[in-house]
Amino acid sequence: MKQINRISVIGGGAWGTALALTAARAGATATLWARDPDTVREIQLRRQNAKYLPGITFDEDIHATADLREALKTEAVLLVTPAQTTRATLREIASAGGFDGPLVLCAKGIEQSTGELLSQVLKDELPQAEAAALSGPSFADDVARGLPTAVTIAAETMETANRLCEAMASPAFRPYASTDVTGTLIGGALKNVLAIACGAVVGRKLGASAQAALTARGFAELSRLGAAMGARSETLTGLSGLGDLVLTCSSRQSRNFSFGIKLGEGQKAADLIAAGGKLAEGAYSARIAVELAKRLNIELPICATVARMIDEGLSVDDALTILMSRPLKHEAGTD
Repeated sequence: MKQINRISVIGGGAWGTALALTAARAGATATLWARDPDTVREIQLRRQNAKYLPGITFDEDIHATADLREALKTEAVLLVTPAQTTRATLREIASAGGFDGPLVLCAKGIEQSTGELLSQVLKDELPQAEAAALSGPSFADDVARGLPTAVTIAAETMETANRLCEAMASPAFRPYASTDVTGTLIGGALKNVLAIACGAVVGRKLGASAQAALTARGFAELSRLGAAMGARSETLTGLSGLGDLVLTCSSRQSRNFSFGIKLGEGQKAADLIAAGGKLAEGAYSARIAVELAKRLNIELPICATVARMIDEGLSVDDALTILMSRPLKHEAGTD
């Protein structure tokens, strides 16, 4: 099995920087591509990315560049740009000469304009690349600081998944190999939507019981959509499914959970999105997840309610009333 020794990370935000640090700690030659020249200079000269990871200075040898062609001279690519800009970034990669090795999708979302998972977006725009995905319960700040973290890395073949895991593994970062790319991506996308619901409950001070109930029933929705799309049950109950859901639905470090808290406190979704703060991918994935569920003839009531909160300004109180007044059903039923 050929070892991966060179890894390039496309995206100079918090998660991209954290993953570049992870690759370097694992012994790989790590290159970080960032669009912003100031970010590149700061990483090269000061070993910091203060805009996205304030307070963290690193010793790891990361080569930062704004030259995409240079970054693509590598053995594996981690694509760490927002879900809704993935297609545009892939087109840039194609224009810069393309890439035909493992390309690991690290964003968590569904493309809003098409309803496609990011693996399908990759096949549309860069079919010669081998689709892979990295997801799991992980915050960029924790990973950058070298705190213990475990994730799933899925690829089209187990050989590639194992190679990627070996290339990224270190004492503080443990990746588990899988070939369920679809399940890995679904878990990451849907947990963001569900975290908004849980955050709204916390922001409205409705109690830990309601938060726990939403998390549990949210997992039922995640499992239902995953099963309908061919995901494996062990993926959905693993790190990239249940693990990531529990973390994201309970911590203010989560952008989506924090977005939900602000909704619960009475702020409007449109104002939060327009403010241009930290990106909450769930705000973009909610509606398309519901539309995808309709095509598959399944119900996602929590996701549908979140979509209404974002698109229609539905209040948390009205959202809870809708959910609590649904017809009574068996827990193992369709909901």
